[in-house]
Amino acid sequence: MKDVILDTDAYNEIDDQFAIAWLLRSGEKLNTLGLCAAPFLNKKSVSPADGMQKSYDEIKKLLTLAGREDVPVYAGSQSYLPDDATPVDSPAAAFIAAEARAHDAEHPLYIAAIGAITNVASAILCDPAAFESGVTIVWLGGHAHHLPKTGAWEFNMMQDLAAARVVFDCPATVVQLPCRGCVDRLTTTGPELLWWLADKNPLADYLARNTIAEAESYAAGKPWSRVIWDVSAVAWLLDDEGKLVPTEKTPAPVPQNDRSYAFPAGRREIECAVRVNRDAIFERLFSALTE
Repeated sequence: MKDVILDTDAYNEIDDQFAIAWLLRSGEKLNTLGLCAAPFLNKKSVSPADGMQKSYDEIKKLLTLAGREDVPVYAGSQSYLPDDATPVDSPAAAFIAAEARAHDAEHPLYIAAIGAITNVASAILCDPAAFESGVTIVWLGGHAHHLPKTGAWEFNMMQDLAAARVVFDCPATVVQLPCRGCVDRLTTTGPELLWWLADKNPLADYLARNTIAEAESYAAGKPWSRVIWDVSAVAWLLDDEGKLVPTEKTPAPVPQNDRSYAFPAGRREIECAVRVNRDAIFERLFSALTE
């Protein structure tokens, strides 16, 4: 069984909720040590701190719907990193660093991040030695490497480019799940959600109707599909055979302030997802949410 921490900006979109729910319903393979609220700033928040607090509250709501109030939740950073060397203190960063210290190669820790990666980067900056052995960071952030001019022009990454650079340079094993050009195949529709999830149980019903309400707020009466790519992080954690989210070794990109990627010589290698098996992932997701 894998020990997992999930770091999420849960209120930012409708797909974090699917990832949280799938993780909570995968207790036979994934041991959830805690959930951390990540900061975000967009039309749903007035500041990174407000986004983090709303995410914290959304996580709590999902735990109640799932009947898993036993899972600890940690408040995250109230701001982004000011630079590549300065952490932002938070309960989430302290928790992540402590768990990294408590694990090793024989008892590994998996940190799945599906938002701005500030909390994880802060933990690394506070205690880099804790990440030298036994820690794998799985991050949905950035776009595919064949899009270097706009690779960092992705919400999770561009919210905190400094944090992205810290993570790509850290000693832990890093798995990148690129959005555009890879996991953006993970889309769903209203009819599919109604068929598989609606009225099945309180958690599944909330996920379906929350997604449908969000989509119909801008596309009522029109065909629509929604990306729920955050579930790729949980799919990777469950993918013991490398068939759901296959990856390849590649030099780590260096996110630039103009939101492009640079690939200087001598870069460390990371694992990077190259494709996703959409139908197999959704089959396992819907089954876990309704069983």
